[in-house]
Amino acid sequence: MSMGYPTIPASEAADLPTTGFAFPGALRDQLNAAILDGAKTSTTSLALEYRLDDEPFPEAGRRVVFLDSDNRPLAVIETTEVRFARLGDVDLAHAVDEGEGYASVAEWRAGHENFWHSAEMRQALGDPGFAVDDDTEAVLERFRVVALIGQQPSI
Repeated sequence: MSMGYPTIPASEAADLPTTGFAFPGALRDQLNAAILDGAKTSTTSLALEYRLDDEPFPEAGRRVVFLDSDNRPLAVIETTEVRFARLGDVDLAHAVDEGEGYASVAEWRAGHENFWHSAEMRQALGDPGFAVDDDTEAVLERFRVVALIGQQPSI
């Protein structure tokens, strides 16, 4: 499962920002497993999310710790590429590299629309009627795992 990634103590990653893929729960667990087994090497966010949270957009070279559903650190990932695109322009390579088993851009789009149009996402965005379309600006990010985070030794 870990694909031979080096393991570092949590203290070595303590100063890095954290992130979670999706919301805590089954989808996050599925995405985390796909990252750790090497199937997931890309992700898609809405540019709107960064703007609403007043967060900087990811950049190549950025390292973050991704969290499990209990907000425990799992691993450090490094962004290797960032592109901005209309949802209508997302390509098959990006969709496949999301590691969720998508065989077409249409499947990828349907899966992501289910997430973006969910009550949980609409609540997070503060817009109960939020919907995406072909012109919605997306952040397409590629990344790689650089290290797993080990448990602190017991004293």
